[in-house]
Amino acid sequence: MEIGSILIGVLVVIGLVVIIALRSFHSIGPSEVGLVTKRIGRKIDGDQLIACNGEAGYQADLLMPGLRFKFWPVFKVKRYDWVQVPPDHIGLVIAQVGAPLPTGAKSAAYRAEFGNFSDVRTFLTQGGQRGVQRPVLPPGTTAPIHPIGFVVLTSAATFGEVISDSTDAAIAQVDPRVLTVVHITPEGDRDVVGVVTTLEGPPSGDIASRIGGFADVTAMEQSPDAGTPARVIQAVLRAKNDLHDNYQNYQAFLDSGGCIGLQHDPLLYGSYLLNPFLVRVELREMLVVRQGEVAVIKSYVGLPTEDTSGAEFKFGSIVKPGHQGIWSEPLRTGKYTLNPRIYEAEIVPTSILTLNWSHTTSEAHSLDARLAPIDAKSKEAFNFSIDLQVQIHVPDTRAPKVISMVGTMANLVNEVLQSAVGNYFRNKLQTLGATEFIEKRDEVQHAAEGYIQQYLSRYEVETRGVYIQDVVFPQDLVEVLTSREIAAQERSTFAQQREAQEARVSLEQQRGVADMQAELAQANVSIDIETSRAHAAKARAEGEAAVITTTGAAEAHRTRDLGEATAAAEEALGLARAKGFDAQRRAIGSEQTAMVAALREIGTGHVKIVPDILVGSEGGVLGGLGAMLMRNLAVDPNADGDGNGNGNGEDPVVPAAVSAAPVEDDEGDDLDVPPMFQRPPAST
Repeated sequence: MEIGSILIGVLVVIGLVVIIALRSFHSIGPSEVGLVTKRIGRKIDGDQLIACNGEAGYQADLLMPGLRFKFWPVFKVKRYDWVQVPPDHIGLVIAQVGAPLPTGAKSAAYRAEFGNFSDVRTFLTQGGQRGVQRPVLPPGTTAPIHPIGFVVLTSAATFGEVISDSTDAAIAQVDPRVLTVVHITPEGDRDVVGVVTTLEGPPSGDIASRIGGFADVTAMEQSPDAGTPARVIQAVLRAKNDLHDNYQNYQAFLDSGGCIGLQHDPLLYGSYLLNPFLVRVELREMLVVRQGEVAVIKSYVGLPTEDTSGAEFKFGSIVKPGHQGIWSEPLRTGKYTLNPRIYEAEIVPTSILTLNWSHTTSEAHSLDARLAPIDAKSKEAFNFSIDLQVQIHVPDTRAPKVISMVGTMANLVNEVLQSAVGNYFRNKLQTLGATEFIEKRDEVQHAAEGYIQQYLSRYEVETRGVYIQDVVFPQDLVEVLTSREIAAQERSTFAQQREAQEARVSLEQQRGVADMQAELAQANVSIDIETSRAHAAKARAEGEAAVITTTGAAEAHRTRDLGEATAAAEEALGLARAKGFDAQRRAIGSEQTAMVAALREIGTGHVKIVPDILVGSEGGVLGGLGAMLMRNLAVDPNADGDGNGNGNGEDPVVPAAVSAAPVEDDEGDDLDVPPMFQRPPAST
């Protein structure tokens, strides 16, 4: 019995030893750590969870991979996976041990000695604090981090054991989807920057925090060689992100004077390990100023406003760069990393800007998207729709004043130009008739350009052209104008046809002339020959005329002397006869004197009183006498009958009116003259 009891006791002891031995050896996997809990020991001082000096509770030292011995039942070992951060992700560390956070603090201060938080003993002894840690674990991190001292959050898993309500609260504030690396890259053809907002730090008192404020700008302005506007702009653009490694070292950010809130300096292209519990990033489009543009900057941060525009300018403040207000110096072609949340840039085209009052917009910009054709009425109340194009130019040096007056380029177009241009054309068209407007379109366009140029000069804007592109006429007027134009075209067509026929006639004439060139040449030769003959005949005639002139002159003198003598004799004879007739008339009477004179003339002319053949007897002597008198009228008393006019009374005389020329009727034919009035043929 005793031997059996002893054997049983030995077996029990051996069994207990085996059980203790089995329970005391722990196999820790290659990616695991063993958390040791001591059941027996003195109490940990304070409110700490981890024992660093052999106290009871969670031990600071972890069991590394391999076969490890911890005496059971004094120690209990629990295995945990190593912290593993996936690629392109980050690990957010929350400490459950350490000193409490200062009042108002949101995250724990960090020291370089903490490393990647794999040594909790160092963390506790160097003053580590509870709560969210400011650094994050980079992608690919694999670390044996104490599962009670720290809880690590990744987008895929949570490492460690949550034993604190504050840890639960912190985890609830973090969206696992943001536990990734922040990438700032171009979005298609858009350049972007990362606008940063920090969630912890002292307040700055400004809209946006800039480390060191604007003391550097003040120093440049106060220096003897005051910085030019371009240098000041470069200083403002120069980010101070190198002081805190682009917000990745949040402790350095706070140590350098960083403040909570919107940050002045944005993030540029790159990948950043940012603590999402402390830093928020918003992607905003980068300021890009293209060729033919300037950017007028409206600054909401900086030194106090000091107006430089002068007392005569009444449209706001124009300030030097680095001050709050509209900068006097615009930004020219380039890409700028200004924070668009605190620097508002108004792009102003400095090339010639074309604005269309039509249903189509310009391809180069969209400033005229709200412009439409101008509706106006003529003096007769005809409705017109006018498509207009206006070209303007804003000089780059005047761009700040333009924006100060109108606010934006869209306001300049939609508020200033649209009303001015539309009202001008409406007022102008009401003073013109419909056809008058059509006829004076160029004059209206020229006057409109002058008006708009004067109007825009108040806003420091130049006018480069006003063009009436199209006019939509009323349908009734279109019909009238169409009929008129058709008539004009027909008239033009008829005129062209007439010109064509005239050209054809001219062609035929030229063709005929060409065909007659041979005859024409012969005729020209004949003309030359005849001209030469005429010259010869003329010369001969001139010679004969000279002879005749000389001879005729002498004959004329003789004839004149003879005529004068004959005229004198005739005058004397006539005077004597007149005296005799006058005395005879007084003596015997006028009728008897006439009869005597007639008989004398008959006797002198040897005229037969009784005809050779008596035709009738009823006339008697008087009848015969009358016939003889009629015959005597046809006989020249001075004719001698031989045709030579020697005065013997026998040559018949024909009155000059009859003998001077042949008698012709109306048709040019010779008339038959009675024989008694014809001159007998001259005797040969």
